[in-house]
Amino acid sequence: MNEEKLTSEQRADLVAYYFERAHESISEAKYLREGGYFNGAVTRLYYACFNAARGLLTANDIDTSTHNGVKTMISMNFIRKGLLSIEHGATLTDLFNQRHVSDYEAYAFRDKSSVDYLLPKAEAFIDAVEQLAK
Repeated sequence: MNEEKLTSEQRADLVAYYFERAHESISEAKYLREGGYFNGAVTRLYYACFNAARGLLTANDIDTSTHNGVKTMISMNFIRKGLLSIEHGATLTDLFNQRHVSDYEAYAFRDKSSVDYLLPKAEAFIDAVEQLAK
């Protein structure tokens, strides 16, 4: 969907969709964690934050189509301006890197403690981003 040509109603619907996906991905991460699928849980935590970030960008008429573009636009428009903390930026970057390792590197094994460490950080990122999108 080309976000440049959205009506304000369509944009609001898309923002709501991104945050719905973010919360759903958090639930999926918790489910995978309980099942012992820790690499999958880390991937879902990343996508939860990625979708929340896309929601914030869309709410602010900032269009990007790549994962790196999302990270860059969040940094330029929200972290550097002090609207999001550096810690939240670090969470998005860390989860991006962790997801890449979990999905693409040979012998990448996450454990319960790594998911337990990342989960509250992802939830805090989503909460902060969702507040900014309102």
